[in-house]
Amino acid sequence: MHSGKRFGAIEFIMWTRRSLYVLLVLATIPTVLYYLGVTFISFPWQPIAIMGTAVAFIVGFKNNASYSRLWEARQIYGAIINDSRSFGYILRDTLNFRNADKVNKMFKRHYAWLTALRFQLRESRNWENMSTAQFKEYAQKYKIPERLSTIDDELKKYLSDDELHYILSKKNRATQLIALQSKDLAEAYAQGDINDFQWTQINQQLVKFTDNQGKAERIKNFPYPRNFSSITTYLLLIFIVFVPFGLIKEFDKMGDGTLFETYTLWFNIPFSLLVTWCFHTLDSVGEASVNPFEGSPNDIPITQISRTIEIDMRDMLDEKDLPSAIAPINDIVM
Repeated sequence: MHSGKRFGAIEFIMWTRRSLYVLLVLATIPTVLYYLGVTFISFPWQPIAIMGTAVAFIVGFKNNASYSRLWEARQIYGAIINDSRSFGYILRDTLNFRNADKVNKMFKRHYAWLTALRFQLRESRNWENMSTAQFKEYAQKYKIPERLSTIDDELKKYLSDDELHYILSKKNRATQLIALQSKDLAEAYAQGDINDFQWTQINQQLVKFTDNQGKAERIKNFPYPRNFSSITTYLLLIFIVFVPFGLIKEFDKMGDGTLFETYTLWFNIPFSLLVTWCFHTLDSVGEASVNPFEGSPNDIPITQISRTIEIDMRDMLDEKDLPSAIAPINDIVM
């Protein structure tokens, strides 16, 4: 997540510079050919303008869908924050006077669940963008914690050796950690440490965690539909290629009867570049937000949120040696 006031203009230009090079070539070639006398390559601008309207609609649709996925992901982690705090003080006040060790164990297991979930959500998918040169280069400005350590090392902080070995043998580790929480609650209920109402109340919190995990996994494992994504790419490409051919004659006529006759033709290059860059960058912005857990600078800061939850819950147990909050690096926080 970008935590600054805005992305700087230089950042945007550097982020899209590879596209700018290509767009510049696409604008220059027809202009030079027209100048050399190949005038038949100019097209009427009206059909291209109609195509541009269609492209604007479909790019806008994609950006709206991308923002919806991003905002839903943020709502999911907002719910995890609130539910974790509720789970913490309900569990503490229900079991702490009878079995403080179990409370401490279940708190740590919850930190492990947060850790396992964020590692699972940061796994790469073949439709995500972090493998492209554009995103790889920008990723050098910040650090993705899940790429700097292993889940084994992170879970060691919270689980016993037996539980760690058991969890690492499972495919969906976050799910199995919730299952262990439920098992411990069932044992506490069977031993009479909690009554029917308390068991139900705490179990409802585990159900909420399972629901939120499933919602996050749905966004992670279901990409923006490929049919919409593909048609956007194809229409945008066609529009970008044809824009210089549609504007070239208009710029050439602009100088008729003036001192700038034949020179205004060259305005086609910067103006075509500007128009196509605007459309391409709008599409790139949508693409940068469509996968909110991939590790991009527009991601939901699930590592920071997980650390905040851990600090809050440890504070509930009056622990003194609290972990430090995760700070932004170059205005990017994961």
